[in-house]
Amino acid sequence: MDQRGVVDDFATYLRLEKARSEHTVRAYTGDVRALLSFAGARGVAVADLDLSVLRAWLAEQTRRGIARTTIARQVSSAKTFGAWAAREGLLSDDPSARLQAPKAHRVLPHVLSPEQANAVTAVPVDHGDQAIGEEPSPMQLRDRVILELLYASGIRVGELCGLDVDDVDDSRQVLRVIGKGNKQRTVPFGRPAAQALALWLRDGRPHVATAASGSALLLGARGGRLDQRMARTVVTNAVEVVGGPAMGPHGLRHSAATHLLEGGADLRIVQELLGHSSLATTQLYTHVSVERLRAVHAQAHPRS
Repeated sequence: MDQRGVVDDFATYLRLEKARSEHTVRAYTGDVRALLSFAGARGVAVADLDLSVLRAWLAEQTRRGIARTTIARQVSSAKTFGAWAAREGLLSDDPSARLQAPKAHRVLPHVLSPEQANAVTAVPVDHGDQAIGEEPSPMQLRDRVILELLYASGIRVGELCGLDVDDVDDSRQVLRVIGKGNKQRTVPFGRPAAQALALWLRDGRPHVATAASGSALLLGARGGRLDQRMARTVVTNAVEVVGGPAMGPHGLRHSAATHLLEGGADLRIVQELLGHSSLATTQLYTHVSVERLRAVHAQAHPRS
């Protein structure tokens, strides 16, 4: 099998058996394609991949100044590929089992203060389709839902864009969310988000929905399902207006998690709400909270 066929089969495995997102599939297949090209340039076929080739490839990435987080992902890609290729008989054994990923530098995510978060959800977004004094336009109603739900629920932007109308239980104020690995979870949202949703469903969505809209909850200006890029633009612009740190939808997710923990929420409950498979991932937000507490202490305590 040629290199392209191997990569295509690996991509199919990631999609169908591992249920990885398209973003992950693109990243992993890109890494494997680069690895196989590196090996091929040195006369090494897929069947002859060994630990020395893998290490040489990763060393090359380091020499090129690739970020440690990216190299860590490339190690994960190589290990996933190696295990799959050995199981498929493309390799006699898995040379990647002994690879170790570099420890990534822990970078604490930027978060909004509660006051900034409240201000962000109140930002009126100008789409050029509303005269002064008029009621909010359908797109403004939609944008309010984007901001409210991302902050209220802490869901990922892909999960937000994937919501259907039937995924909203307005009586219980919860969302049915399909997360990574096609895992379903139930996530609550508060009264402001419920009010924004009600307005969008009553006065916004009916005005932009088309036959192609299907059951999508959030729509673009032409009636199609909301694109993640547009959701990111909405968040970025709103945060900029209130003078917050530069961030996109994931920044609202970080902020929601941090504010939950600062408000006394149990770490495992936050883990469930965010859809983290590992508690260690959620624990990152305890570090954020500590940093915020230290900053407040340094500013306000007379003996700081």
